[in-house]
Parts: sequence; C-alpha cells; structure tokens
Amino acid sequence: MKNKLNRNLIIFIAVLLMVSIVRPLMIGGVRGLIASFMETVYILPAIIIAISFHEYAHAKVADYWGDDTPARQGRLTIDPLAHIDPMGLLALIFIRFGWGRPVMINPSKFRNKRAGLITVGLAGVTMNFILALVFGGIIKLLFTFTPGLFAGKVGEIAVNLLLQVVYINLALMLFNLLPVPPLDGFNVISEIFKLYNTRFYAFVRTYSLWILMAMIMLRIPSMLLSGPLSFIADFILSTIYKIY
Repeated sequence: MKNKLNRNLIIFIAVLLMVSIVRPLMIGGVRGLIASFMETVYILPAIIIAISFHEYAHAKVADYWGDDTPARQGRLTIDPLAHIDPMGLLALIFIRFGWGRPVMINPSKFRNKRAGLITVGLAGVTMNFILALVFGGIIKLLFTFTPGLFAGKVGEIAVNLLLQVVYINLALMLFNLLPVPPLDGFNVISEIFKLYNTRFYAFVRTYSLWILMAMIMLRIPSMLLSGPLSFIADFILSTIYKIY
C-alpha cells in the first residue's frame, strides 16, 4: 500500500510539474516561466495561512462536537507544520487549487453525528471565506489610514501579498467544495445524500487521485472556478470594501 501511495505521489508531482513548467514555457518562453516562479513566491505566505486555518477549523469543530482525535494528534493549532499535505501544497503552488493534510476524526464520538460531519466538513471552507473577508478589511484599513505605506515598489509588493491572501483563501474554499475526494465537498455531499456504502462512493474513493489528476490535466478546476473566484473576490474588494 505504501509503495502504491509513493508511486501515485510521484505521478501526481510529475503532472503538476508538467502543468506548471511546460505550459508557461509554451505560452511565454523563459520569461513566462520566470513570471510564473515569481508569482509562486508571492503566494507562498497566503498558502501557508489558508491551509493552516482551514485545517485548524476542521479540528476545532470536531473537538466542539466531542471528538478528541484532532487534539490527540496535535491538530488544534494553526502551526503550518501540523497541517501541510505535500500533494495539496504542490497543487496550490502550481495550479492555485489544493488542500491540507486531512484532519482525522472519529464521528462515533460526536454528540450529534450527522450535524457533526456536515459542520466539520464545512468548517474549513467557512474559515477560508472569513479570512478573505478579514484580509480584505485589513487592506481597506491600511489604504484608509496609512495610504503612504503603499507608495513605491515595497508598497506594491505588500499590497500584492495581502491580496494573495484573499484570492488563495477563496481558491481553497471553492476547490474544496468540489464533490471529489479527498475534498470537503465530497464528504459533505456523501453525508447529506447518505452515499456511504454505495458502489458510487467506493468507486470514487478508490480512484480519487486519478480523478483529481484528470481534472488538473484538463484544467477543469480553473474552468469551473475562475469565474466564481473573480466574482466573489470583486464582491469583497470592490462592493463591500470599495478598494477599487
């Protein structure tokens, strides 16, 4: 089993490298590749924040419902080292959609199993949306009370870093709502429609990694989610906070 997982990990990394290196080279040559690398540097802090709080939210809600499994495994923290998943991190870096290391739970310990499973499943994406709102508010406050702070190149970098926190949290939220394991959307839908112990559930769980890789190769997440991502980000930054 471990060898199979390692082989799948290698294949997954190869797919990500192909998407993240070959495509920029084909579109913009070496300059396109350099631009892609610099964009990756910009988003790393945002990725760390988004994943850490996302997985912490899962753990905290599970703990609220009475399951001490996340606490015993050291997941009741925002420490990134407790939450980073190698494949999910690579996916976020290279294709802007990804996930953290799943929080292990024991639903039998929940005071209310059904409510617990649904709210735990939605906790991470809800936290990401809250973070997008919070950092949008931070940008608004900084522009309002310290406008000179963003003058010049340093100020431009600071603005971009803060904006990336908004966009990456929204990207992580939307991607995790897709109904494909190991993403949160699949777990929530499985509980709502009671898909456990069905052939469909077993099939999708068995081939989940391959399904994800196929989606990445076909750029399905980008096609499905880029529109909603832009709409929600614009709503937060322009409609709510009137930053631009």
